[in-house]
Amino acid sequence: MQAAIRTQFRNDPRHRQLNLVAGCFGLAILSLLAFVLAPLQAHARPFQTKAQQAILVDYNTGAILYQKNADDLVPPASMSKLVTLGIIFDRLKQGALTLDDTFTVSEHAWRTGGAPSRTSAMFAGLGKQIRIEDLVKGIAIQSGNDAAIIVAEGIAGSEANFAKLMTEYARAHGMPKSTFGNPTGLPNPDQLMTAREIATLADHIIRDYPEFYHYFGMTRFPYQPEGRRRPYAFFNRNPLLGAGIGADGLKTGHLEESGYGLVGSAVQDGRRLICVVHGLKTSNDRKNEAVKLLQWGFDNFSSFEIFAADEVVGNARVWGGEKFYVPLVGKGPIKVLLTKTPARQRLSAEIIYNAPLKPPLKKGQQLATLRVTSQSNTVNNVPLYAAEDIEQGSLVRRGLDSIAVMAWRWVADQASDLLEKI
Repeated sequence: MQAAIRTQFRNDPRHRQLNLVAGCFGLAILSLLAFVLAPLQAHARPFQTKAQQAILVDYNTGAILYQKNADDLVPPASMSKLVTLGIIFDRLKQGALTLDDTFTVSEHAWRTGGAPSRTSAMFAGLGKQIRIEDLVKGIAIQSGNDAAIIVAEGIAGSEANFAKLMTEYARAHGMPKSTFGNPTGLPNPDQLMTAREIATLADHIIRDYPEFYHYFGMTRFPYQPEGRRRPYAFFNRNPLLGAGIGADGLKTGHLEESGYGLVGSAVQDGRRLICVVHGLKTSNDRKNEAVKLLQWGFDNFSSFEIFAADEVVGNARVWGGEKFYVPLVGKGPIKVLLTKTPARQRLSAEIIYNAPLKPPLKKGQQLATLRVTSQSNTVNNVPLYAAEDIEQGSLVRRGLDSIAVMAWRWVADQASDLLEKI
């Protein structure tokens, strides 16, 4: 069962009061805390976007700085090629593939995604052997549909089999809603992602495959197929790379039915942000909205300390332990990203954990998450850790706890039935 400590607190130049309601087996427990927070200085401009779906995430903390319809399932178009690349990168990292390995261009790949398809292609020749590194560049830089299909057939035998791998890959890397019908993002009713999960995917690629991430920042890919006298000069389709905002990736997408989209990442002063915009009417809108969103994130957020190092944030219920509760702390001071607003800013928070916790619990063990949400819908998720060891309690203590659990669950069930009747 998941337990949450729900809170509401207001900034005040003198002090802050935290009203804490802890849910445990469905029973709410009220307590009060107070602590000091320095006044905030500047003023953040509210952000608005033409995008139908959008999200902005701070890479270092995971804080969600902005979101709009971020959980809508929409056709991701070529942004879904990031999953195709993720599968390649995973096999390269494991040693199952090398950059010098080759895959063969089938007639299906050539016709469906190559020159005859009149879609974005790297123009791989029918029946030719193409190096993995060229295929990676062909997908990341040129968004070649032929390159994506060649990879899919080379790894899984067919697009359909590879699409199943894509869905499995998404589930394994924090994307529970995404589904796939092909490796390219071409129209398919099964090809669906959310802006939030596209951002999660981008974070995963940047974090887990740093040795391959540079391909997304390459501005040019000269490719000379066998038998061609002069190389093709492919230029990166990501408009953020030349926008002067520190962008170094990732991928664009466009379908008539869903509009223009982009997942991008940029670094300024050592701080990385990831953005997704989707559902825009023109390619210019796509570029402009992504640039605006990223720069707004860089300009209007600062880190604020809300708990000191080793300061207890709350207590989580323990079943069958020598103590009923384990105190929770951060790893050092707890800092969150908030807009640079005037002193009074309404925040809400909750501590989330799977209840009840079962001993033994060790000091420093991650047990919960502190989720802080601002009035402007900024969301910070901060890990919380056990502040002390909790060993298993006596047989009598465990018996009493079991009785308490059954009683609390009965009360929760009765309350739930009552609410349904109201």
